[in-house]
Amino acid sequence: MLVKFFATYRQITGCKTCDIPAPDDVLGLMRELVDRWPAFRGLVLNDAGDDRGGDVIIMVNGRHIEHLEGVRTKLSEQDYVAVTPLVAGG
Repeated sequence: MLVKFFATYRQITGCKTCDIPAPDDVLGLMRELVDRWPAFRGLVLNDAGDDRGGDVIIMVNGRHIEHLEGVRTKLSEQDYVAVTPLVAGG
């Protein structure tokens, strides 16, 4: 499964994209990202480890997980996931 990183998340990972074996769902992916890059804890995954963090937008195949099944959105090897920080500006 292809995972794409944007903005400051590219700095954390050191890459624009990576291939990760598809976990069962988005929550599993977020846990995998924290395992690989501990700096993601609190950003993509909340401190309890059971929901997404407050600083992330996750899209599966171009659709925001809020419009799917949230962190329980199922994943497959054919999916692509975009992980981007929540950005505010003015």
